[in-house]
Amino acid sequence: MDRPTLYITRLLPQPVLEAIPKDYRILAGTTDHSPTADELRRGFAEADAVICTLSDAIDASLLSEATRLKVIANYAVGYNNIDVPAATQRGVIVTNTPDVLTDATADLTWALLLGVARRLVEGDRWLRRGGWPGWSPTQLLGADISGKTLGIIGMGRIGQAVAKRASGFQMRVIYTGRHTVASPPDVTWVHQPLDAVLAQSDFLSLHVPLNTATHHLIGARELGLMKPTAFLINTSRGAVIDESALIAALETKSIGGAALDVYAQEPHVPTALTSLSNVVLLPHLGSATLETRVRMGLICLRNIAAVLEGRPAPNQVNRGVPQR
Repeated sequence: MDRPTLYITRLLPQPVLEAIPKDYRILAGTTDHSPTADELRRGFAEADAVICTLSDAIDASLLSEATRLKVIANYAVGYNNIDVPAATQRGVIVTNTPDVLTDATADLTWALLLGVARRLVEGDRWLRRGGWPGWSPTQLLGADISGKTLGIIGMGRIGQAVAKRASGFQMRVIYTGRHTVASPPDVTWVHQPLDAVLAQSDFLSLHVPLNTATHHLIGARELGLMKPTAFLINTSRGAVIDESALIAALETKSIGGAALDVYAQEPHVPTALTSLSNVVLLPHLGSATLETRVRMGLICLRNIAAVLEGRPAPNQVNRGVPQR
C-alpha cells in the first residue's frame, strides 16, 4: 500500500513537524507566506490529507482536482475558508481545532482592551520617537476599565473566557448570543438583546463565527447605538465588522476607539485604519503562542490519523460525508 501523502500548506512549528508519522510522505510549504493558487492545486492533487490555514481558500474547483483527498484538517477553529458542502459532496472530511486556542485568544482580547483604553501603543510610539517631554497631568489620558460594563457578542468558549477575566476588574458583563449560558458562582452575566448590549457597553468584544448571519453584523447602525466613549474589540473575524463604517465612526469620534486583530481582506489593512491614532491594530495574533500553535498542529495530526485509519475524526465539522 502506498504511503499516504500529507500536504501542509504553510510552515508549522517544529514540534508539529517532528510529530508527523514517519510513514507519511510529506509535501510541505517552507515559508510563512500563503501558497499561490498553482501551489495549492499541485499539493491538493497529490494529497491524501491536507493541513491548511484560514488564509487558504479551499473552493469547489480546487477540490474537484483532489481525487485522492480524504481529509482537510483546518489549522484553526473557524473554517469559513473551506467550501464545506463541496468537500462533503466529494466525501472529504473537514476538521478544525476547537478549545485549544480559547485561553490564548481571550488573553489577547484583554491585551487589546487594555491597550486601547490606556493608549499604550500611542505612548510607546511617542517615547520611542524621543518626543516625550516628561510627566504631565493631561498627558495621554485614557479610560478606566475597573467597574465599567463589558459587552460580549457571542458567548461561546472564547466569549465566556473573556467574561471570566472581567471579574478581576469588577466589571458588569452583558452579552447577546443564540443561547443563554450559566455564569460561574459569584459572577452574573446578563443576557440582553443586541441593541441593548450595544447601547450599554463601555467595551464591546466580538466573538462570533463568520457566516451569512454575522457578515457585517456591526455596521453603521450598530456603531451609532454605541456610547461615544465606548471601545470596540474584535478578535473573531474581520468581516463581522463593516470596516468602512468603522473607519467613519473612528474618524468622527462617534465611538471612543477600536482594537482589532482581524481584518476583512487579510493581509490588506485599509490605510484609513493605519493612519488613525484611536485604534490598536495587531497582525492576527489571537492564537499566537508557541504552546497553542503546537497544540493546534497536534490536533490536526490526530484528526488526520483517525480518518486515514478508518476511525471517526475527533473534530469533524461536516456530517453525512458519503463513503468513498
